[in-house]
Amino acid sequence: MKVNCPTCKKEVEWVKESLYRPFCSKRCQLIDLGEWADEEKRIKGESVSAEDLPQDKTIYFD
Repeated sequence: MKVNCPTCKKEVEWVKESLYRPFCSKRCQLIDLGEWADEEKRIKGESVSAEDLPQDKTIYFD
């Protein structure tokens, strides 16, 4: 199967040997990671204010 690299759109073979799949290279993988780290990319959801967080720093999952 072939997919397009999310960063540069180059066609990538989706096989075990493609170490950076779905990216074509380590460079494209790191560019994408940097965009997430800089919050250029994000998953939609409700904003959470500091007041809404537990005071004992415990994280709860439903």
